[in-house]
Amino acid sequence: MGIEAIHKTGIPEGNECYEAAAELADQGCSIVFADSFGHEDFLIQAAIEHPDVEFCHATGTKAHTVNLPNYHNAFAAIYEGRFLGGVAAGMKLNEMIESGEITEDQAKIGYIGAYPYAEVKSGYTSFFLGARYICPAATMEVVFTNSWYDPTLEKEGAVKLAEDGCVLISEHADSMGAPTECEARGIPFVFYNGSAADSCANSYIVASRIDWAPYFKYMIECVQRGDAIAVDWTGDLSNGSVKMAEINDKVAAAGTEQKLAEVAAMLESGTLNVFDTSTWTVGGQHLNEYMADVDSDDAYTPDTNVISGGFFHESEFRSAPYFDINIDGITVLGD
Repeated sequence: MGIEAIHKTGIPEGNECYEAAAELADQGCSIVFADSFGHEDFLIQAAIEHPDVEFCHATGTKAHTVNLPNYHNAFAAIYEGRFLGGVAAGMKLNEMIESGEITEDQAKIGYIGAYPYAEVKSGYTSFFLGARYICPAATMEVVFTNSWYDPTLEKEGAVKLAEDGCVLISEHADSMGAPTECEARGIPFVFYNGSAADSCANSYIVASRIDWAPYFKYMIECVQRGDAIAVDWTGDLSNGSVKMAEINDKVAAAGTEQKLAEVAAMLESGTLNVFDTSTWTVGGQHLNEYMADVDSDDAYTPDTNVISGGFFHESEFRSAPYFDINIDGITVLGD
């Protein structure tokens, strides 16, 4: 059976989203998919008014509480990819230490975050834990741009981190602002949601990204078969939703490809957990429990214990990340 797709791009996080979603439903679409966090309330409004159409939203948090049979959230366990990026970073730090380029106490990572949201904190924490898995001496500093895309602010963030002594940089941002600055300064860089292998050949190491193809295949096949779409769906390494871009052997430490394959296999098998609580502390203490904001309300009230069995269960109680803990070893820089 053929599949027809209608695309609407550049939709703001406002009533324009509701109008676009309702228009797609009125045009006969069986599924409406939105991909920006701020689209959620407007998509829910459209779902209420079009009960015979399935509405699927990436990065949203409300599907499991709004109780609409035709509204669904989806995300990927990108923290697995972030962790692998951190492993590559840790190997590079070790190489720099062994070559005498830096000392152990200079193994400081810089990270450019978009917003201080759980999604970003989950990402930079898993990256840091991946780096520490390989290079225990690593520390990290974080700056926020308060924007999902701002080349100027992302470049300025890279400058600030470099001038504060960070010898390797990563980010949760989408522009080439920071990678370009790292290339100019000769600072190794781990990217996100793309590759800088061609434009930053002397600094780019590797990148992680979400591949939405497995979810699209899943939701389309559900509708074709008449099956219910999961309220919350989380893809991972095992089903191809979390991907690593090509490794730049010119910059990456020797053995990086083999190490990433080894660690990925451990993550897939469950023999390694990204947020193993024995590997991080808060105020010098390991956590045995943590109440996270899973059933989100306007006050972001903590409501669910997400630590058990020795690790933080990220993206299991809902698909969108809820890791929002500030762990030891990571410093957030002020303006």
